Amino acid sequence: MLALAVAALIAAPVQAMNRLAKEKSPYLLQHAANPVDWYPWGVEAFAKARAENKPILLSIGYSTCHWCHVMEHESFEDAATAAVMNSSFVAVKVDREERPDVDRLYMTAANGAGWGGGWPLNLFLTPDLKPFYGGTYFPPEPRWGRPSFVQVLGRVAELWRDQRAALETDAGRLAQALEAHAKAAPKPAKADPKWLPALVAEYKSSYDETYGGFGGAPKFPMPPTLEFLLREHARSGDKAALEMAAGTLRAMGKGGVYDQVGGGFHRYSVDGAWRVPHFEKMLYDNAQLVPVLLSAYQATRELEFARLARETLDYMLRDLERPGGGFYSAEDADSLPDGSKTKTEGAFYVWSARELREALGADAELFAYRFGVEEGGNALEDPHGEFGGKNILYAAHTVEETAAKFGKTRGELRRVLEAARKTLLERRAKRARPHRDEKVLAAWNGLALSAFAKGAQVLEEPRYAQAAARAAEFLKTTLYDPKTKRLKRRWAGGEAAIDGLAEDYAFLAQGLLDLFETDFEPGRLEWALELQGQLEARFSDGKGGYAQTPKDGGKDLFARFGEDHDGAEPAAASVAVHNLLRLSQLAERPELRKAAERALARHGAALAESPRAMPLMMAAVGRALAVPRQVVVAGPREDPAVREILRLVHGKPRPPMSLMVVETGPQRERLVKLNAQVRGMAPIRGKPTAYVCVNFACELPTSDLDVVRRLLDGER
Repeated sequence: MLALAVAALIAAPVQAMNRLAKEKSPYLLQHAANPVDWYPWGVEAFAKARAENKPILLSIGYSTCHWCHVMEHESFEDAATAAVMNSSFVAVKVDREERPDVDRLYMTAANGAGWGGGWPLNLFLTPDLKPFYGGTYFPPEPRWGRPSFVQVLGRVAELWRDQRAALETDAGRLAQALEAHAKAAPKPAKADPKWLPALVAEYKSSYDETYGGFGGAPKFPMPPTLEFLLREHARSGDKAALEMAAGTLRAMGKGGVYDQVGGGFHRYSVDGAWRVPHFEKMLYDNAQLVPVLLSAYQATRELEFARLARETLDYMLRDLERPGGGFYSAEDADSLPDGSKTKTEGAFYVWSARELREALGADAELFAYRFGVEEGGNALEDPHGEFGGKNILYAAHTVEETAAKFGKTRGELRRVLEAARKTLLERRAKRARPHRDEKVLAAWNGLALSAFAKGAQVLEEPRYAQAAARAAEFLKTTLYDPKTKRLKRRWAGGEAAIDGLAEDYAFLAQGLLDLFETDFEPGRLEWALELQGQLEARFSDGKGGYAQTPKDGGKDLFARFGEDHDGAEPAAASVAVHNLLRLSQLAERPELRKAAERALARHGAALAESPRAMPLMMAAVGRALAVPRQVVVAGPREDPAVREILRLVHGKPRPPMSLMVVETGPQRERLVKLNAQVRGMAPIRGKPTAYVCVNFACELPTSDLDVVRRLLDGER
């Protein structure tokens, strides 16, 4: 009977475009021409499910997700599969990057129920949005011990028809468990300094001494972990923390997980040596890795870290910045190889030995030695045969080894390699590019602001500060309402939409604070205060907890989860605590420090029991325990003497401190309104002057750079 019904439905006319054609999300638009009668997440879909007594098939993914593309091609573009979906379900598509709150809820449900987590996530819901079954990728025919997607659809439809009450009971129990989990109040505990070295020791127990990173394959960058280790080194001088972070970054920079031609990092490595990447490039990964690389450079003075940071920033400017400012979200792993009609992963990035000889001529042998190029290809782990004998470039030999083999000096070799890189970048630009997700997310752009601000500070590159300023201006004019002081999360196709989530407010406030400590424009600090105020008023429970959705939002979710995990992206709560501690000093707001202390206490037991879950929150513990330090420089921002003082501040790892440059005129007046302490801080005898304050007691102001250095280093 099911086969006859499917045949009849296939014969019926199918609309050329479904409802997703009206959406702006690049991911939803990818599915707009599917024969599936997709709905976006919203009241129309929910009402249809209730009216027709049908379960909802919820499919969550994102536009650069490899297995999302695979399942679309195999199942959602297939008329027979679409017919089953349309007859028995209300099909709903969600872009997890637009609605991470929806994704978080249902991913938690899938993992908790044992259905497995990942993307695409495909769940079956009751009409009141409670999940009763699901999984991730389903194959088009039985494979790997798993049923086909059509078999799953048929069985779920049968159970819904014959055993609906049991399914609804199971869904209700799961929903109740999720609600209870979301509402559970954690046990508070006072922050303990012993937690910090204990967490370093815990990381050391799983550190890969050979290849860097933690644990085995697959390996993800995990910037919050590296950030904690580098901050702990700056706080305490812990050499093990520095070596784990620096060792991981060295290995990543040598591997195929780093784009050796175009700069920037791919999503993760499928092997333990960082050799074979999953080729997606995400804005949030690269934006977080830049400050980490710069901190490693400050700590080690290894030029390689500065190079990787600079090339990553340049990649973001070249390939992710939108005209007029702001940054797009991601680039796909898949693209069309030359002469092919089928997209494959990594096609844009891999090279045959022959292609390299044709492009580089006499320099090809040297380049091949340096970057591990082999005649038959070097992809050791190619489970799907996608690389076809091509080469993933990685640093197989050091610059010193390569220079010695080919009889060149380091300088000569670097010039040859840089010329080769430019040649390959130009040639690669003629290939079919991977899809770029051209939505602008407030949260991820906040991370980008931090990256470019830090790049301007440490690398002394004004163009990076200018890029951050462009992005900030775009976000303020397109995603922010100054009357309500509220953010929209997403801009795409000329439309700002989706109410901002906690991460949007927290990450953007952090980026503005970093930009303020770069260009010292008072408006950055003023806006950061507004955003943090909204975060406290609308997302905080007043006891130190932060929900992902605001108190007046999340009406389409049966549970509102808190922010309690620093993963590929940091938790909004972790970033919020750092923001509160910084704002309490920069804007002289002691009540904000109290809010930070409440948040740390609220997460205290969790930090003590599972410290690796929130390494960035643990770094906030270190910031809160540190003696407050402020540096105020009185003088024109472009004065060479001011720039020399700033160079001293940014020249090495330092304990947490607030930094401000105070000029004369309107800039000074606005800063005085924000922080009355700076009122009496002015140049002495017409010379730019530094005021270094420790625990709210200021040393004698000085214009002597040697004295400034000693004060910054804690010397008298």
